[in-house]
Amino acid sequence: MEGTFVITRPVFFFSILLTSVAPVAHAEIVELVWGSGGAFTQQKRIAPGKFVEVCGKLPAGANVAWSFEASAPTDFNIHYHQGKDVVFPAKISQVARGQNTLRVKVEQDYCWMWTNKTAEPVLLKASFQR
Repeated sequence: MEGTFVITRPVFFFSILLTSVAPVAHAEIVELVWGSGGAFTQQKRIAPGKFVEVCGKLPAGANVAWSFEASAPTDFNIHYHQGKDVVFPAKISQVARGQNTLRVKVEQDYCWMWTNKTAEPVLLKASFQR
């Protein structure tokens, strides 16, 4: 049977077992949940090569003041998805702190995202106020 690949049950089971215990590289997504007074704060450790996103649905016309400080530079952006496209209201490479106000023009699920491209963990502190 040249060109045919057959998986026997023991090999198939073993491969499923390996994939279930192997570490999965994915983002840590934190839901943006407003507290009393319209504030939200978050402190996260970003592992080397990983990223963290804070995401939430925002209505058109909303204003969100945001700020962050990281223990090392990160790639930072604010984005939302429109079909297959990704729209970036903000995108900055290798910054350890920032602040601004997002003025929401389109109702969407917005995400603030920090990517750690260093070899060490990065401590991130972020604050949001609507």
